Formats: sequence, structure tokens, C-alpha cells
Amino acid sequence: MPDTMDPVFKALADATRRALLDRLMADNGQTLGALCADLAMTRQAASKHLRILEAANLVVPVWRGREKLHYLNAEPIEAIAGRWIGKYERQRVRVLRELKTVLEDETDDQG
Repeated sequence: MPDTMDPVFKALADATRRALLDRLMADNGQTLGALCADLAMTRQAASKHLRILEAANLVVPVWRGREKLHYLNAEPIEAIAGRWIGKYERQRVRVLRELKTVLEDETDDQG
């Protein structure tokens, strides 16, 4: 059974899609034209990338009249951080805490 985070990892694996997410982070709620304005890609290529981001639930489209706005949804990234990054961070913090305790004990023994 595939992991529910697989589409998110697939979406984040591409530098162009990460650039689109960065643009939305800086200015959320952009149209397709605004998103690909300064990028060296066609609107069709940007649309393809946005569909992958939407499938991963990283981008949420909202229609405003005839305009389709794209909004960043950071929840899947936060889920990855909690599941894949957080556990390694906890290990690093635990090791640093133990090192601090050892060094403090050594200082107390010398003083």
C-alpha cells in the first residue's frame, strides 16, 4: 500500500514545483499568469506542475469569478516535517542534552 505522503514527496522532488511553492509562500493567491511570469516556462508547463501540486494537496485552487487563484497549503509539508524530520531532530536534541549534562558534570568535578 503506497504511503499517503508519496504524492507530496513526488511534488517536492522537482525544483520547478518548489519554486512555484516559494512564489506562493511569498505572495499567496496568484493566478497562473502571475505564477509563471518570471519563470522560463510556458503556461502549459506551469499548469502541469500546478496539477501535480494540487494532487499532492500542496496547492488549493479557488475560483474568483473567471479567475483561478492558487493558494499554498502547508499542512502536507508540516506532516512530513513531523513524521520524517521531527524524529531525527528529537534524536539530535537528546544527544546534545546528554553532552551538556556530561560537560556540566565534568566542570563540577573540576571546580
